[in-house]
Amino acid sequence: MGARFVYHLTMLTAFTLLAGESSQAQEKDLTPYVKPIIGTAKMGHVYPGATVPFGMVQLSPDTDTIPYEMNGKYNPDVYKYCAGYQYSDKTICGFSHTHFSGTGHSDLGDFLIMPTTGQLRLNPGTAAHPETGYRSTFSHDNETAAADYYKVKLDKYNITAELTATNRVGFHQYTFAEATDQAHIILDLMAGIYNYSNKNVWTFVRVENDTLITGYRQTNGWARTRIEYFAMSFSKPFYQYGHQNQTNDVYRGFWRKFDTNHNFPEMAGRQIRAYFDFKVAAGEKVKIKFALSPVSTEGALKNLRAEAPGWDFEKVKADGQALWNKELHKIDAQLLNEDEMVNFYTAMYHAFISPTTYMDVDGNYRGLDQNIHQAQNFTNYTTFSLWDTYRALHPLFNIIQPKRNADMAQSMLAHFDQSAQHMLPVWSHYANENWCMIGYHSVSVIADAVMKGNAPFDANKALDACVTTARHRNYDGLGYFMDNGYVPEDKSGASVSKTLEYAYDDWCIAQMAKKLNRNDIYTEFMKRAENYKNVYDPASGYMRPRLSDGSFKKEFDPLKTDNQGFIEGNAWNYSLYVPQDPAAMIALRGDKKAFSRHLDSLFTMHLPDEFFAETEDITRDGIIGNYVHGNEPSHHAAYLYNWTGEPWKTQERVRMILKKMYKPAADGLGGNDDCGQMSAWYIFTSLGFYPVCPGSTAYILGSPAVKNAVLNLDNGKTFTVEAPNQSETNVYVQKVTLNGKPVLSNSITHEDIMNGGKLVFYMGAKPKK
Repeated sequence: MGARFVYHLTMLTAFTLLAGESSQAQEKDLTPYVKPIIGTAKMGHVYPGATVPFGMVQLSPDTDTIPYEMNGKYNPDVYKYCAGYQYSDKTICGFSHTHFSGTGHSDLGDFLIMPTTGQLRLNPGTAAHPETGYRSTFSHDNETAAADYYKVKLDKYNITAELTATNRVGFHQYTFAEATDQAHIILDLMAGIYNYSNKNVWTFVRVENDTLITGYRQTNGWARTRIEYFAMSFSKPFYQYGHQNQTNDVYRGFWRKFDTNHNFPEMAGRQIRAYFDFKVAAGEKVKIKFALSPVSTEGALKNLRAEAPGWDFEKVKADGQALWNKELHKIDAQLLNEDEMVNFYTAMYHAFISPTTYMDVDGNYRGLDQNIHQAQNFTNYTTFSLWDTYRALHPLFNIIQPKRNADMAQSMLAHFDQSAQHMLPVWSHYANENWCMIGYHSVSVIADAVMKGNAPFDANKALDACVTTARHRNYDGLGYFMDNGYVPEDKSGASVSKTLEYAYDDWCIAQMAKKLNRNDIYTEFMKRAENYKNVYDPASGYMRPRLSDGSFKKEFDPLKTDNQGFIEGNAWNYSLYVPQDPAAMIALRGDKKAFSRHLDSLFTMHLPDEFFAETEDITRDGIIGNYVHGNEPSHHAAYLYNWTGEPWKTQERVRMILKKMYKPAADGLGGNDDCGQMSAWYIFTSLGFYPVCPGSTAYILGSPAVKNAVLNLDNGKTFTVEAPNQSETNVYVQKVTLNGKPVLSNSITHEDIMNGGKLVFYMGAKPKK
């Protein structure tokens, strides 16, 4: 699926970013290294369109909007369209304004716009027969994807589409090659990603005048009750307009007193497609500014006027790319070649897309309780894929995006205050809780911020929210965990994964409590943090599901996932998941050598074909042996050799994973990017250290892929990583120094980084045993 796409960076000049050149480095434009097309093939599930860092608008092409169900059953083809775009597709349906980046489930795809000419068609048609609808063929030869800019030629209409964005406004520019009186802008409020048959609850469009449209869309999809408002402004007047209502449920009260389908200023219904007609000259540009709001059409208009008051497309694009350049300069890095520079800065780009802003310019936002709230002294964020991002993305933010991460933690605490269940978010977006995946990993994010001194909020109140969440007996087997010391498989599926992840989250709570001198909480949750021992089976040597009678489940295959007590992993993977105490986990296995053999086998074993029949391409794309990089439970695994006395194996493995799982190609991500987690793993690992256990202040050492890198910290200091003798073959660390002094342990601390200084890895071709 998807042809290999190799990039040739012809306009870049070589440059060196050294520690003493930080101010000069700020003048360099790093955006040419960003290639948003990376990961758009196969299972990367990222989108190539325009967005600014952490932006509320993600304006991107959708190559298909296929139904979630086929003949009343789940449509398996829908999975590959989590981001709306697949590189292998040959048609574009239009350009919508909201997208997830790299997820394994989806929603959104709101407010699809498509420019057309000639006969008006108000259905998208099919990929096999695009002539039957408004969709168009396109070629990657006529496609450009860059930071905050997307461009493509729509072959069917000979229209050049260009997209850029501010935080809350999508900016379209459509150039019509030929003069026509039949130029149409279609606004499809039916289209959406993961298009459930009953997804639309209601849509409304109001024509304010001949250049301004407002309205909203309310949906019941992955988010059960989501409403998004818009204001749409044209650069020139349309001369007529109308709509098609697919469900005939509009204007029952008008009793046919008006022709409501043509030139009537209010359109309402569950399935609306509207159109606006223009007369254009050859080469004329029709521009559209499309602002979003979670609150109201008035809020959307405020956002539009505040962020995009004029019609200068190139200025908006330049301003957006300047924002990206500023964020990319959080780390000024030099790698071995241009391909690796592209990998690094595209990973930075993907890491800085999510979570996304979720409030108007005046601070108003819709809360989990569906009421309107005011964010006081913080930016409210949404799109929290926490089962993924607690591992590396939020720890990365604590270093190079501390203000944003603190605001994200405050957004989680606001979610708690608005929650009828009195719980912190699990997987939330757009004022909804999806309850997707397991654990309560907002606890990890909050604890990591508190432990690293990045908590400009009431830490005791935050601890109380974490404790309340962790004592919620009705949540996903948690009552059994509290009573039995484990989750029984016959009472709650994925029981081993839940037990292990609850135990880790509880350890995070204990660390916060200790720091805040809440000793009763510390004692309670340190005891709970040891519950991982209760699902270890010494007879098999694996973490194994137990039943409510205390026995281990008899039918057990450590390689399988289905009905084995695990989620997105198997016993082989999850038997490595005790990040809060790897040494104790190793002791359970008997000794370091036995544990090391288990780790070796993870990377070297050959899986039988039936394993892939079970997981198909979702896993096959991101797998090395039985190590599944495309699924997060193993992301820390390669670093565990540091606890077996064999750090050179960590060094060898992580460099191998970097090379196999990331490349500058459309299929260049070995699995879903998962809202930036895969990219954050790449960034940390390229720098030479990784947060094996968020909630602690330690980063475990690996093997850097950078030649040098300068972390420009918000406190005004810089932390430099250097790797003398860096090369493709010199992957083994001979010695490490921090500020000129030998590093004799396998880790550095958060304080070491934030104090500024220089970390030097001396590289060589042979292991230093």
